Formats: sequence, C-alpha cells, structure tokens
Amino acid sequence: MSSNLVETLIGAVVIGVAAVFLAFAYSNVGPSTGGSYELKASFNRVDGLATGADVRISGIKVGSVTGQSLDPVSFRATIHMTMANNIELPDDSSAKVASEGLLGGAYIAIEPGGSDKNLGHGAEIRYTQGSVDLMGLISRAVFGSGDGTAPVGTNP
Repeated sequence: MSSNLVETLIGAVVIGVAAVFLAFAYSNVGPSTGGSYELKASFNRVDGLATGADVRISGIKVGSVTGQSLDPVSFRATIHMTMANNIELPDDSSAKVASEGLLGGAYIAIEPGGSDKNLGHGAEIRYTQGSVDLMGLISRAVFGSGDGTAPVGTNP
C-alpha cells in the first residue's frame, strides 16, 4: 500500500516538473511580445541558416527565420522572418548571416539604420550580406589565392 502511495507521489512530482518545463519553454520560444510582423531579405549565400534560426539585434533574439526560398530569376536566397512587434526597424537597416562560431549554427544579425521611416509588415531589408565561406577562406590561406602567387612564407 505504501509503495503505491510513493509511486503516485513521484509520478505527480514528475508531471509537475514537466508542466513547469513546458511553461518555461513556451514562454521563451519566439518573440516574447505576443505579436510579430514579417520581413524578408535576399542574400547571395545562406550557408548553415536553418528555418527557426534566431534573428538578433546586438546579440538579443528579436525574431525567428520562418522560411527560405530561391528566387528563380536572380538565384538569390530569400529569407522570410518574423520580428517582435515592439521592434521597429528603420528602413535603411542591414542584415547579415552570422555564425555563432566555427562549428556553431548561423543566425541573422540585424544592424538598425538611422532613417526616420520604419519597415512595415511584409517589407524587405535591402542591405544584406551573405554568409562567409569558411572552407574557401581556409583553403585560400593554405593553398594560395589562386592567382599564381604563393602563400605567405613559401618559396615559389
């Protein structure tokens, strides 16, 4: 009889902890303002950027990447993202694909501009910078620039 009571109490504690965890996770996913608006931006490269990745300003999450598509005319990657309603971006803001480290994931870093006009729902961020090809940079440093010159510290 006492064994069943202990098992029931342990089960109740586990369910309580799971409920607290779910409430915490729900409150920390996506913009915390309760509302959001959509923006888009075109990039030449979006290596490592996944749907659901963060959109950050000064390192603070202010939105999420909601979708990716390829423009069939320009062959540029179009990124769709949501931003928290309380973040009003000037229309001359810029966006770049940044990396969390050598092995980390990618995210969108936004640098707010100084314009008096703000981006509205569905607007496009015009000034963008795609991701950096780290393997290409490393191979150029190791094997040379590919223009016939030898890397620094080698004899031709």
